[in-house]
Amino acid sequence: MDWILFLHFVGIIIGLGAVTVIDTMGFFSRKDKKKTQETIAAHHTTKPLIWLGTIIVLITWIILSFNQELVGVNLWKSLLLLIMVINGSFLSFSISPALDKLIGKNILLPPGLQIKIAISLIVSFVSWWSFVALSISLLS
Repeated sequence: MDWILFLHFVGIIIGLGAVTVIDTMGFFSRKDKKKTQETIAAHHTTKPLIWLGTIIVLITWIILSFNQELVGVNLWKSLLLLIMVINGSFLSFSISPALDKLIGKNILLPPGLQIKIAISLIVSFVSWWSFVALSISLLS
């Protein structure tokens, strides 16, 4: 099981790293048209990495928690993972196509899209970092 735990943390590192990059770029591009275009281009690289990390975490979490009760930390990790998958799906299937329509346009993101992205950023940040903290708590 040690290699599964290792892979679990590999998935967390890949997913959280990519999430951190795109969330940071998105935050700093809110008021800059050039950075907006850079962020739109970058999301095509980070999105597959986020999904790769999430899938690795999901598979390893299923294996790690297979014979355990779904209570306490295990329940919270499972709920956070569900939130991360739902949030990622929203970003991939709703926000990403909206961003693709803005490729090459010298404009800022529309306010409504900025609000949706900001809410998703907060959900992403809280869920990924809480998942990390709970994963580390299981090590002791």
